[in-house]
Amino acid sequence: MTRRRVATLAAVVVLLIVLVAVGWLVGRGEDEPTAAPSPSPTPTEPAEDPCTTDEPFTPSSAVVDGIDAPVVAMPRDGNDVPGVLPLDGEGASAIAWDEPPGVSPGDPSGNVLLNAHTFPDDGALGNRFLDELEIGDPIELRGDDGQRLCYEVSERVEVLAADGFPRYYEDAGYPQIALIVCSGDRVGPGDWTHRTIWFAVPAEADLAS
Repeated sequence: MTRRRVATLAAVVVLLIVLVAVGWLVGRGEDEPTAAPSPSPTPTEPAEDPCTTDEPFTPSSAVVDGIDAPVVAMPRDGNDVPGVLPLDGEGASAIAWDEPPGVSPGDPSGNVLLNAHTFPDDGALGNRFLDELEIGDPIELRGDDGQRLCYEVSERVEVLAADGFPRYYEDAGYPQIALIVCSGDRVGPGDWTHRTIWFAVPAEADLAS
């Protein structure tokens, strides 16, 4: 056998060895399981701020049974009666709050006094409350710095305007909301025969107590 044929045969043998080795490695790679990628950690959403606060705050908005409304602090008039909002579009869609010396949300006792307008054309918040706000419905007061206090309506009562309702003005006892609107029959501009008042206690309170 010539030297050239020996070299050619050696090259063929080396090539066969390489092909067999490559085939074995490929086959082994297909047989072995591929490690599953590690699952990405699920980001944890921050817990929502609790609907409570230990400090009194100035309410700037409210959600009354799903109805969002701004809350406007109003001073008392010369007769020490909680102020009301102007009879305009803005006043129709907002809630007045009796600012200090009235009770603030988060105070340990007394009624947080709120009021809203009722219009003869049904165009004010008071009309919506009369139609929709019932015992057990939620009310939430919010402050500009993230404060939140949640309540549930515990009582709805209608009284003659001429009789008054001293319990609305209670500044001692259990902390709660007292929301008042005009109701009944309109006998003149801003003059209605009745008042409807909702009392709402903190949501964690026992409504039966």
